[in-house]
Formats: sequence, structure tokens, C-alpha cells
Amino acid sequence: MRIAILASGNGSNFEVIAQAVKEKKIAAEIVLLFSDHHDAYVLERGKKFKIACESFELKEFPGKKQYETALLDLLKQYEVELVVLAGYMRIIGKDLLAAYPNRIINIHPALLPDFPGLHGIKDAYEAGVKETGVTIHYVDSGVDTGPIIAQKAVQIEKTDCLFDLETKIHQVEHQLYPQVLAKIVKNERS
Repeated sequence: MRIAILASGNGSNFEVIAQAVKEKKIAAEIVLLFSDHHDAYVLERGKKFKIACESFELKEFPGKKQYETALLDLLKQYEVELVVLAGYMRIIGKDLLAAYPNRIINIHPALLPDFPGLHGIKDAYEAGVKETGVTIHYVDSGVDTGPIIAQKAVQIEKTDCLFDLETKIHQVEHQLYPQVLAKIVKNERS
């Protein structure tokens, strides 16, 4: 299966997925890494794995529709079958959703439907809940509202600071995302 990974920042989830593909734990090929920021560190990570890296920014286009059309053209050029969001901080528009129905997957650092949006970890921490976690879901037209594929809980201890919680969430993400993608790819092939 030909996968594109879309990321906006550091790229630690991208790296664990790329490593799992390299080790043949995910029966797929990452044919494209796209970032909406030219200076995102994830692009450096992509080069280490010798994956095609592309980037452009919304401000380079008259509007979101033109930006997304260019992204869609890029995905078609690379014959992408599955789109994986790994810290991609943009809402996916209707044209991309229509081109890849139930073929865009996202990871979110909270137990959805609780704490959707940009600051899932911080929001859970500040709410004082005892448990949060990680959700992997299909992307729909809402913000973190698509059908849930998998979730894993993370306990928030009284001694945890925000950094501790972020560390625990990232550890779970790095374990869960490659496992779930491996199952999705395997099920698509059978």
C-alpha cells in the first residue's frame, strides 16, 4: 500500500512509522512525506529515510481551496492510497475527504470525544482528569470527530507535571500508531 504522511512539526510519530515500515512491520511503502511548513524538522527525518519530501505553505496560495487542490494533485502524482496524519495541524477540507473516503487516518493525544482540538494533552491536564490517552481515528469533516479505530488510556498521576504527561502520551502514540497502521494495511490487503 502506498502511504503519504502529512506532518507539520517535529515528526516523532512519522519516524516511528517510517522505522516500522523499514523493518517490514507495516506492509506498506511511504511514498511521500508532506509538510505544510518548509522548516519543519520532520522533513529532516524524512531525508534520513530517503523518502520523497515535499512542502508548501497555505500563504503561498490565494486560499485554502487552492492549497488543498495542490496537495490533492501531489497525492495523485505519488499514487497515494492511504493518507496518514502525524501531527498535521490543518483541518482536512471536503475535496481531500471526498478523494480519500475512510482513507485518511489521524492520531490525537486524548481519549476522544474528550479534549478535541489543538491542545488535547494540556486541556486534559488542566481539567484535572485522572485519565486521558491516545485515539486513532478516521478523519471526517469535523475536528477530531471521525470514527474511532483504537484508543489507549494513560493515567495521570498526582505527581505528573505537564511534561511528564506529554512524555507518557508520546510513548503510547509511538507504540499504538504503528500497530494500528499495520492492522489497517493488512486488512486492506486481505
